[in-house]
Amino acid sequence: MSITDILQKSFFEGYASSGLSVKTIIVCMVITVLIAAYIFILYRMVNRSSFYNKNFNIALPALAIITAAIILTIQSSIVISLGMVGALSIVRFRTAIKDPMDLVFLFWSISVGIVCGAGFSIIAVIASVVLTAGILIAGWLPVAKAPQILLVNSSVYGNEGKIMEIVKKHCSLHKVQARNLTKDHLDLAVEVRVKEEAALVTELMGLEHIVSASLISHDGEVTF
Repeated sequence: MSITDILQKSFFEGYASSGLSVKTIIVCMVITVLIAAYIFILYRMVNRSSFYNKNFNIALPALAIITAAIILTIQSSIVISLGMVGALSIVRFRTAIKDPMDLVFLFWSISVGIVCGAGFSIIAVIASVVLTAGILIAGWLPVAKAPQILLVNSSVYGNEGKIMEIVKKHCSLHKVQARNLTKDHLDLAVEVRVKEEAALVTELMGLEHIVSASLISHDGEVTF
């Protein structure tokens, strides 16, 4: 037997079929489903976006299960694995991920599918526990309060000095972001960090010629 025959025999015998049993496949899929369900529940609990995307959350366990199935299939045949690589290379994902935490959960689901499909379920379980602890601890850590936007509407344009005096009195941070003046009107948009929101708005409304005063929260980055 030549060296070429030995290499060909070794290659095809080692990779043509891994002899996956039905029991192995069922155990792998059950563990994947359990971890995927856990990811589904955890994402719903820690999600803080204004609009919860249920379809995205459903996609997380689905991705884990599909990935596990692909990895199991790749293990069974080198020919199928090569075909799978070619098929997946034409897939294009165009959905923008706006929240970094969504990206974390997305990669988590895919990784669980890969690890469980490869037969290392214990690694997926340990990694999920560690990742959960990290997410919860990071969420509990105290951070600076995000600034708010104060919108003040005055029926006279000469009220800005009095308005800013009250703002400085109640706010540790104040920065005028927008100023709109007309002959008989003033609109102010001020970035503020305030502890007693009701007291600020109430005192502003006590000023003469103030039409409205509003505080708007946002989910943007915290300014230190």
